[in-house]
Amino acid sequence: MQSGNNAFQHYALLAAALFAVGLSLPAAADPIPAGWEASNMEPVGYSSVGDRKGAFKMAIKKVNGRWYMYLGHLWHYGWSILDVTDPRDPKFVKFIPGADNTWNIQVTLHDNLMLTALQKSVAAWGADPNKPQDEGVLIWDISDPINPKKLAHWKTGAGGTHRNSYPGGRYAYLSAAQPGYSGNILVILDVSDPTQPKEAGRWHMPGQKQGEPKRGGPEGFHGPANVSPDGKMISMGYSPAVVNLDISDVASPKLVGRLDFSPPFASVGSQSLHTVLPLWDRSLLYVNSESSAERCDEGLQFAGLIDNRNPASMRLMSLFPLPVPPPGKRFRNFCEKGGRFGPHNVNQEVHLPDVEKPGNLIYLTYFNAGLRVYNIKDPVQPVETGWFVPPDPEKNVGPLPKDLVTQTEDVLVDTRGYVYVTDKNWGVWILRYRGPDQPAPTDR
Repeated sequence: MQSGNNAFQHYALLAAALFAVGLSLPAAADPIPAGWEASNMEPVGYSSVGDRKGAFKMAIKKVNGRWYMYLGHLWHYGWSILDVTDPRDPKFVKFIPGADNTWNIQVTLHDNLMLTALQKSVAAWGADPNKPQDEGVLIWDISDPINPKKLAHWKTGAGGTHRNSYPGGRYAYLSAAQPGYSGNILVILDVSDPTQPKEAGRWHMPGQKQGEPKRGGPEGFHGPANVSPDGKMISMGYSPAVVNLDISDVASPKLVGRLDFSPPFASVGSQSLHTVLPLWDRSLLYVNSESSAERCDEGLQFAGLIDNRNPASMRLMSLFPLPVPPPGKRFRNFCEKGGRFGPHNVNQEVHLPDVEKPGNLIYLTYFNAGLRVYNIKDPVQPVETGWFVPPDPEKNVGPLPKDLVTQTEDVLVDTRGYVYVTDKNWGVWILRYRGPDQPAPTDR
């Protein structure tokens, strides 16, 4: 047996030898930060994303047995790639610089095409209004998954795009600003030649176009759009309503049905209807708004389920229960905790073959209440069956939130059952759900 001193000399000589031949010792995994709390969930891995905290939207792709995560950022202008083949030891691959002084926060992909949104930002989010900004959507070839190649830059001529969706095939569906309109509208982009994208169709809510009578209240398309399996209908949140559109003719989408939510629910622009996630096999639509003001200084935010058996006459059938703080907290409710409290994102990129499809579980980020998991086996009475709350950060990376509390942003679940969560002031948390109705992995 070697003494401690001899062992140290042995490893020092080994490291020197590896360095001499151009190799290196394996890098240690980023440690899982302490202080998290959970019910029926546990963290298995964590990545600081190359020390670029504030990771945001995510998409994932499996290539030749390796799993690659693509991320936008809230406080850094560009996108990152992680190798999450081993979720217990995620590897930072590279950072791809984006447009300076511009939101580069959104990403969607399918097959070998990736779309990243460019959107004009504001001072409250750290942008300088006196400096140049970019806008539109970038289209990338990701056939080499760690070396994306930019193919095209399509511009709106206005403020850019937000939550876009590319489910594969000929068309991408954009939440796009357009000259002559207030708020973002739906633009259908033909990407059959990804080097020469062109508009194929558009739709807007009456009152958005310049010269049309204003209807009052919130307006605008947050995105994303969700295309039915037969490719003939879109379901989406388009403030102030949930909307079903007939897209049999993409050049001229037609309204099938709408269900208004604001009023009575929160009226905060396109965020009033943030997310719609269809459960096509059950003719259900999951829907939620987005918290906007800190400390709940706004109308009630909500998440719920819609009966969509008749797309021309939808009906709200249930609301999700509000998260409750665990016993012993300094705050009676999450509004008192500080920061934003309310629903935000769900496991949305379900068009991807490597993303878990909706079953009986809805994974929903809830800002200062972390990630919540809801069981909708009985769609009339959803129940919470798990949650995970990251620790509060030691400092803010960007200007928000005003209160120094966790703000969980996005969630993605892969077909192995790993749950990925981002946060305004953390990197990427990788979790496992251990509660009831956990779906069997379809990949390993």
